[in-house]
Amino acid sequence: MFLILLLIVLGTRVDDEAVKWAQCLEQSRTWYKTEDAIRIADNVLLYQRESGGWPKNIDMATKLTPANREEIAKQKTAIDSTIDNDATYTQMEYLARVYDGTQLPRFKTAFEKGFDFLVRAQYPNGGWPQFYPNPEGYHRHITYNDDAMAGVLTLLKAIADQGPYYSFVDQVRRDKAEDAIKRGVECILKTQIVVNGKRTVWCAQHDEVTFAPADARSYEKASFSGLESAGIVRFLMSLDHPGDELVDSIQSAIAWFESKKIWGIRLERRPDKKLPNGFDLVVVNDSSSEPLWARFYELGTGRPIFCGRDGVIKYSLAEIEHERRTGYGWYTNAPSKLLTREYPNWQKKWLPGRSKAGNE
Repeated sequence: MFLILLLIVLGTRVDDEAVKWAQCLEQSRTWYKTEDAIRIADNVLLYQRESGGWPKNIDMATKLTPANREEIAKQKTAIDSTIDNDATYTQMEYLARVYDGTQLPRFKTAFEKGFDFLVRAQYPNGGWPQFYPNPEGYHRHITYNDDAMAGVLTLLKAIADQGPYYSFVDQVRRDKAEDAIKRGVECILKTQIVVNGKRTVWCAQHDEVTFAPADARSYEKASFSGLESAGIVRFLMSLDHPGDELVDSIQSAIAWFESKKIWGIRLERRPDKKLPNGFDLVVVNDSSSEPLWARFYELGTGRPIFCGRDGVIKYSLAEIEHERRTGYGWYTNAPSKLLTREYPNWQKKWLPGRSKAGNE
């Protein structure tokens, strides 16, 4: 115990305290100069595909053995680069921070390769597919799911604005970032679902040709998204000097969120040793709870919907199978911060004198 405490005091990181990949963008600026930061950045380089992008769902902070590294290197030509589940744009952000701290050229080169991948992957209409190159099935759709496109656009905006870690990016790429953002915003406005002449929110994915809301996996139906739409609005509110169309888009989405609050319920995780994962997820009544939003609302009716792997729409979480009930995020509080803090601040900055959502 004394040795562990001594190592901590001296600043040496013990294995149990090593930074995990999920924490890699939460460190102090000085940390990105450390040996641990460089080791992780070299892992990121190893996982980068020849296309310039990265695969998803990998802990890139894990310490690799020589055998691990050899096996990963064999996958360089894989066509699994994606923007899903925070992939590619988070690796790029991490590399930018390590390059800022170390000035090691290999990290700049990998970042630029990632940037060029994102530019190539963007459709002429401004959207991004979930995978690139050669996306198939629903992977071809314009993908807002899990904040994929919002995450890409947020990174591109930081590059275009020469944010704290991006001053090294050349003017040609900054100009490309500006153009990609412009087309991305145009795509967002074109895909916003209009009902009875009024804008609402977005589906988690839209057809890459028609812009219509589209299905993805069997349990992810074309619908109004209560989760992904919050990330889209957050990005739109980051844009300076919004014009009338952008203001209408934001305010209409905010009004929709206000109208779709679900009061008086909360999710309860109930231990149950008889179930495969040892628990069930149950919706219970609770008059003291904060509002929630459904992940998906049905097109046409606007009702919250839930769906199992059989693809059959249900109107209650309890009606779908246990595996999907507990293995997917069917409710969210993501819009709450938008409504209580971020939108009022945005409105005060750009529309002083207006106090409510909607067009006044």
